[in-house]
Amino acid sequence: MGWRLLRRLVGLGLTVLVVSFLTYAGLTYAPGDAAEALLGEHATAEQVQALRQQMGLDAPLPSRYGRYMAAAVGRGDLGRSLVSGRRVSDLVLERLPLTLLLALTSITLAAVGGLAIGLFSASRHGSRLDLVLTGTTVLGLALPSYWVALLLVMLFSLQLRLLPVFGSGTPAHMVLPAVTLALPTAAVVGRISRANVLESLHADYVRTALAKGLTSRRALLHHVIPNSLIPTITLLGLSLGHLIGGAFIVETIFAWPGLGRLTVQAIFDRDIPVVMGAVLVVAPLCLAINLGVDLLQAALDPRLRHEAL
Repeated sequence: MGWRLLRRLVGLGLTVLVVSFLTYAGLTYAPGDAAEALLGEHATAEQVQALRQQMGLDAPLPSRYGRYMAAAVGRGDLGRSLVSGRRVSDLVLERLPLTLLLALTSITLAAVGGLAIGLFSASRHGSRLDLVLTGTTVLGLALPSYWVALLLVMLFSLQLRLLPVFGSGTPAHMVLPAVTLALPTAAVVGRISRANVLESLHADYVRTALAKGLTSRRALLHHVIPNSLIPTITLLGLSLGHLIGGAFIVETIFAWPGLGRLTVQAIFDRDIPVVMGAVLVVAPLCLAINLGVDLLQAALDPRLRHEAL
């Protein structure tokens, strides 16, 4: 168990290293850089080159990446923003809590909505309600998040004027971005939980419980639902990491001042330290969530303890 966990942790570290290098290389070789973004399109080539040398952007890629990672890993120094001059660690710590709050709210909505859809659909298998709920989950999976966001804004903000569109001043500001993030995950949870409940309803232990006189409701509550929740819990845990990454686009649409919006703006500004700081925080966080999900799955199902790591 200990060696498996150690190998898994080493693998996670190598994954973060590869992701960080690919990100750094992609930003380096992308057209334009921070010097051009700061000086604007009317700057001369001499001005751009002088600022590029001053900012250290003319050094070879391996040298720049090595220095950055040595400072980030060795001293915990994520550098300073090339645009604002602020410490990247301060910027990340300011924005990360808002992203986590949005992701946790979304996963809660997805869990409640998806489980409700799955249970109602499975309990009314073959009925019109089942067809409507199943069709709804297919629609939730098919619609892209940015289009859902625009539809929600048009309906609840522009037409009904019930919810604000941009910002984060009140809890009402979180409704639209949280629902936008939660819908695809709720659709997946609904379909998975429906399939698991239907499988459990036809299992031998349920038929035995019913034959012994247990009511259908008690069999559902005490046997079917607990056994159906294990795959759903695993899915929700994995979806949390996906929601943290997916929040980047949604935050930009709704002007939610989280880490995602900061990173997207830094990409446009070619602000490599800010983008790298976000990657070095989000990537280990998502990988740690995946590892935690595997450990939780092993704790819930002893049969998987030797496979979880």
